[in-house]
Amino acid sequence: MSRMSYKAAYEAFDLAIAADVLSNGLRPGINAAFECCDRHATVRPDAPALFYESDDQSTALTFGELWTKSARFADFLARQNIAPGDCIAALVPRGCELMIAAVATWRLGAVFLPLFTAFGDTAIDHRLRHAQARLLLVDEGNRNKLDGLDHLPTVITVSKSGARDGDFDFWTELNAASPRLEPVGLMPESPFLRMFTSGTTGKPKSLDVPLRALVAFAGYMREGIELMPEDRFWNLADPGWAYGLYYALIGPLLLGHSTTFYSGAFDAEKTIRVIRRRGITNLAGSPTAFRLLMVAGAEAVMPIKDQLRMISSAGEPLPPEINRWFQEHLGVAIHDHYGQTELGMVVANHNAFDRFARAGSAGFPSPGYRVAVLDDAGSEVGIGVPGEMAIDRSQSPLFWFQGYREAPPSPDRYYRTGDAAEWCSDGSLTFVGRTDDVITSSGYRIGPFDVESVLAEHAAILEAAVIGKPDPERTEIVKAFVVLKPEIEPAPALAESLKQHVRKRLSAHAYPREIEFVSELPKTPSGKVQRFLLRSL
Repeated sequence: MSRMSYKAAYEAFDLAIAADVLSNGLRPGINAAFECCDRHATVRPDAPALFYESDDQSTALTFGELWTKSARFADFLARQNIAPGDCIAALVPRGCELMIAAVATWRLGAVFLPLFTAFGDTAIDHRLRHAQARLLLVDEGNRNKLDGLDHLPTVITVSKSGARDGDFDFWTELNAASPRLEPVGLMPESPFLRMFTSGTTGKPKSLDVPLRALVAFAGYMREGIELMPEDRFWNLADPGWAYGLYYALIGPLLLGHSTTFYSGAFDAEKTIRVIRRRGITNLAGSPTAFRLLMVAGAEAVMPIKDQLRMISSAGEPLPPEINRWFQEHLGVAIHDHYGQTELGMVVANHNAFDRFARAGSAGFPSPGYRVAVLDDAGSEVGIGVPGEMAIDRSQSPLFWFQGYREAPPSPDRYYRTGDAAEWCSDGSLTFVGRTDDVITSSGYRIGPFDVESVLAEHAAILEAAVIGKPDPERTEIVKAFVVLKPEIEPAPALAESLKQHVRKRLSAHAYPREIEFVSELPKTPSGKVQRFLLRSL
């Protein structure tokens, strides 16, 4: 299959054409439930919207069933006086109930808030209060996390044994309701999602995602992931996080395509089994997940060799050694992509474009966005100069972030991502790290990702994270925290070997002068390394 030209697609981008993925363009009257469900259910009611996999069952939900069930749940919500703009939260595992609840919320013009099921009561309480949630859908496995919360909204429980006194029962109420099939029409700037940033450097901040973001989501599914009608698609990310919600739930449904949910913690063996059983051809996930598949070994992945057509990675920079391993043992390259909760995906090694995906590169700006790299003074810099990645609002028609709910949007021309990057001669961007993570040593600016990638190539290492440690002579020195493979024992000789490995492969000024062996790295629930915790040590 021939690929489209990146240059042609980027130069020919037109917002009006891009909006054609929506039934009503960007005019008033838009509704996410209609775009993600109703219009597909009308012409293809028996087409699958969801394949649900667990350890003991495999089921499907069609667009027709999603239409009817979400309409019934919308009727229940309406009887609870849920109105356009109200917030509905969901603390449930990946499954039919999550998808039904989201589509029902949008049908009424309300705003959907996903909650990651690994959250504890403090994280849940913070989000419910700041989001001003009116109703919470929860499964019985997470219901006890709500005990003791001071500001609990109306609760509806997914339960096999019956809801608690005072709670509604999800399936009982849904089955007793009448279908409310008419979606509420809203303006393109109306919110339909309420998201929270990961909170790696402080309390998570909330933001609203407007309906106009649907155009960008659909564009990424077509060009970034290259989701084709014949594909069987699985995004491993949890819908409790932006990458999973935007591109495992919303994105496929927008295109009238089925998606896959697996209920359970990530496990390499089970993941391989689902890929084989479902015939997955287009896979998306995080570097953490792909590293665990790599650690499982070549023999473990042999059953799915040459099955996958496309693999996309997001959430953290993709180490080149993982990509090389996948090409060698699975016959397919992983395309690295970059985005944020506030942006969606804005830089990508697009699967759909005829463009070489260079290992270690975050990719190229997506059509509809103009990306810049800024120095400390806010001026744009050229090739090979590290700086802060930013989106030029004035020339990015797909840019949809309206600012955090706690504060108005900045009037600055640029949205600053907080991530450091540099331009390459081919027009791609290389991710350097968070601006807070860039290390200044003896006048050199060193990106932690480069050092971590070289360390990860060493046969003894499972994972590594690099920080700058204050030093009176050099300002900072490079320090590495290293997780060894299970069969490897830490030793001074090994630490010296790792230092020389980086010195030889990277440069004399960027090698880690200190190495500390640790059993694990601190991470967010979505798998991102929390370097600020390492610095605090």
